[in-house]
Amino acid sequence: MAQSTMSIRVNSDDKMQFERFCESVGMNPTVAVNMFVKTVIRKQRIPFKIEAPDPFYNQENMSRLKKSIQQMETGNFKEHELIEVDD
Repeated sequence: MAQSTMSIRVNSDDKMQFERFCESVGMNPTVAVNMFVKTVIRKQRIPFKIEAPDPFYNQENMSRLKKSIQQMETGNFKEHELIEVDD
């Protein structure tokens, strides 16, 4: 069967970690990518679950969290009494 070359771009650190992982399980990145490609072809789907990120980490919440952290670090916040609720 004829061979073709596929070029992909990945983060340098991710590439290094991927290469280390592949080596630790006794293969190289080419073998790992070929396994992925063959599985996609055979199953006609991505062979793992793809999910949307946790909605908690949306831009609005992250901005609010960063603002709260900044307030705590600068001492710019008001303390209040803890309100306990009976069950």
